[in-house]
Amino acid sequence: MKDQEEKRARLQKILEEGMFDVEHALGMYALGYCTLLAESIYDKSALAPLMPVIESCHIYLIGYVPRITLEIARQDGDGIHLTYSVLGNEHTLAYPVPEGYVLKEEEDRYCLEDSAGEAYWLNPDEVQQRLSRETGGIDFNVKYIGQAYGHDGSRNALDRLLKHETLQRISLLGIPDGYRLAVLLLSIQPSNQLYTVFNPFAKNKDEDGERVKSGLDKLYNTSEAERTTLYEASLIRYFYPEYNKEFKDSFPSTNLKVLKDCYSKDFSALVAEICIDELPFRLRSETVEPRNYHIIRHDLHETADRRMFFGL
Repeated sequence: MKDQEEKRARLQKILEEGMFDVEHALGMYALGYCTLLAESIYDKSALAPLMPVIESCHIYLIGYVPRITLEIARQDGDGIHLTYSVLGNEHTLAYPVPEGYVLKEEEDRYCLEDSAGEAYWLNPDEVQQRLSRETGGIDFNVKYIGQAYGHDGSRNALDRLLKHETLQRISLLGIPDGYRLAVLLLSIQPSNQLYTVFNPFAKNKDEDGERVKSGLDKLYNTSEAERTTLYEASLIRYFYPEYNKEFKDSFPSTNLKVLKDCYSKDFSALVAEICIDELPFRLRSETVEPRNYHIIRHDLHETADRRMFFGL
């Protein structure tokens, strides 16, 4: 009971110190994705089925992922058992198999063959998802983050990566033993989210509704190009990738053109999320611990009386 009273007292003190009774945060999140090994971005025929997704992706992350090797597969009455090696460790996954399917090995590749002679195999991304969940050892180590948008969204992330100097540089410098160079492409939800705090204890009241109106203006009038840059900058500041320079130490700032409208409408914060259940790895960097979900939060003001979202 005493703890609850102390928490209420602390919360009320924070609210009473707030500057405005209406505070807004702009929210953005990744809606779709595509993962590729770096060498596969030049294989047009292999990429063709993925293009409907790729064409909507304007954000890309370059990084290292562990090399996953299928060492042996065997079949018994319970199904198939697949043993994979990852960074010197072995992990075995079991899968049920419908009756009539037979495990075969041809030219160092495994397949399941049915009674009609048709060959099938597991989806590699789904296998990697399971390995990631069960071992906790499949991480994407973010080394660079960028974007490609062009005129009215005419360019996607793959267009940029095909002639990407940093991607080539990372590759030439050498990939650590046991890893492969990979890219994660992200598409951003085309409409923003608006988070609003109404604080009845604040010093200044929104008597004419102008602060509410400013929030709605920003919600509905943020262009896709602006949203892409805000999302990119948020990720760079958060992951602090080794090969990025812009935004690592300058975001957020009143001097940045991309934030001009957020400051003019007096927003308090930005939120950028990567919360995709199907990702076949956890995201991490040298400064961020590996996690399945990343909710990135940036205060736009330094003073405590404007930090109404992440200080509560």
